[in-house]
Amino acid sequence: MFGKRGNDDGNRFTPEFRQPAPAPAAPPPAGPADTAVLARPTASPQPSAPVAPPARRAVEAPPIAPEPKRGREKSETYYDTKSQVFSALIDTIDLSQLAKLDPESAREEIRDIVNDIIAIKNFAMSIAEQEELLEDICNDVLGYGPLEPLLARDDIADIMVNGSKNVYIEVNGKVEQTTIRFRDNQQLLNICQRIVSQVGRRVDESSPICDARLPDGSRVNVIAPPLAIDGTALTIRKFKKDKLTLDQLVRFGAISPQGAEVLKIIGRVRCNIVISGGTGSGKTTLLNCLTNYIDRDERVITCEDSAELQLQQPHVVRLETRPPNLEGEGEVTMRDLVKNCLRMRPERIIVGEVRGPEVFDLLQAMNTGHDGSMGTIHSNSPRECLNRIESMIAMGGYSLPQKTVREIVVGSVDVIIQAARLRDGSRRITHITEVIGMEGDVIITQDIVLYNIKGEDANGRLLGEHVSTGIGRPHFWERARYYGEEQRLATALEAMEKRAD
Repeated sequence: MFGKRGNDDGNRFTPEFRQPAPAPAAPPPAGPADTAVLARPTASPQPSAPVAPPARRAVEAPPIAPEPKRGREKSETYYDTKSQVFSALIDTIDLSQLAKLDPESAREEIRDIVNDIIAIKNFAMSIAEQEELLEDICNDVLGYGPLEPLLARDDIADIMVNGSKNVYIEVNGKVEQTTIRFRDNQQLLNICQRIVSQVGRRVDESSPICDARLPDGSRVNVIAPPLAIDGTALTIRKFKKDKLTLDQLVRFGAISPQGAEVLKIIGRVRCNIVISGGTGSGKTTLLNCLTNYIDRDERVITCEDSAELQLQQPHVVRLETRPPNLEGEGEVTMRDLVKNCLRMRPERIIVGEVRGPEVFDLLQAMNTGHDGSMGTIHSNSPRECLNRIESMIAMGGYSLPQKTVREIVVGSVDVIIQAARLRDGSRRITHITEVIGMEGDVIITQDIVLYNIKGEDANGRLLGEHVSTGIGRPHFWERARYYGEEQRLATALEAMEKRAD
């Protein structure tokens, strides 16, 4: 059901194997049952050789998907003209005076100068080409160059630049190539330096790897030569301008209405939550959605490598790690931030992504009065998430017995929410799983909500539904009752069970 669909129309060819002809003898009278056997002439008494079975029909490979349509590519002449105009602009304009103007005034000033340059140099251009050139040059001087049109689109999730000539985007879960290109590798590196310098970081040959963010919170990763062989590689994880909510995730099919109600209650009653998932599965988006249900009078502290969480509460302190300087000093790690959080009177601690030994400090915070803390981890299932937590604690050099580590995990984590990106590009919440306790040396978990894939439609979109596992009273029932949410929780679970029936 879930394999790749080919061109098979159901009429499979079945080879027919025939019996060898009998030795020559007086043939019996032909009956109706013998009509399927072909008679052969018996010219000599020699036995006839058996008939070889026909060769099997070769299975045809599925047709290669057509290359996606791309927009109009700009000619080399356009880029030559643009380079000449840009060089003339830099020679003409006073950048120190331009920096004092607001963006709109600066853009108008640049447009006037570029129009004069085009008239003086007598370039043969249509009005549409001239407008396009003006926009491109303004973006080069004031913005992020060729990336500006992509950053302005709200339907793009990722922008991937592989050197100056290849730019890819992800739209609706599918990756496609664009016609965008940079003048050369130096222009691409200049734009990367412009991006990272806004957050006090740098990227060059001595420090070729850098994480940064755009003003809207979009996450940026840059890796420059000599590590990137074919030119600077830039990856931007964009966030929508309108903040997503759980209700919107329901409309997208990422979770059912009843499952969303369960998640709202989990966030409201201060369960300690770990969001697990692979790259691009929507962990940070889901974490942003869950923070909407934190009470507005709670003090929340976030720790991230590059600040991308967008909390709506008024009492939020945002902390960000810092890489070392040229002398190798001044580094502030995630673990330093999480430790410092404990001295800042937090009511909830939210770690954007747990990658190493800081998980131990987060667990310590979770079971020492900071209920409702949250974090995300890269893993493919709730069970693997627990194993990854154990591995990251071991990475910190702690020589604790395995059972002790697992007891700390059980005492800290209440719920694991698993997010996944399916093969059709859609993102789904596949598990809502509770951590119950221990039985011997094994951590016991129970699933509350699961996502079952049923098949796919004619367009290749996967079909499925979120179902309840039949747990009427989850382990956090008493916590829900403490916050007065037990009736809502019972109603949501009961509605999910009825829907499954």
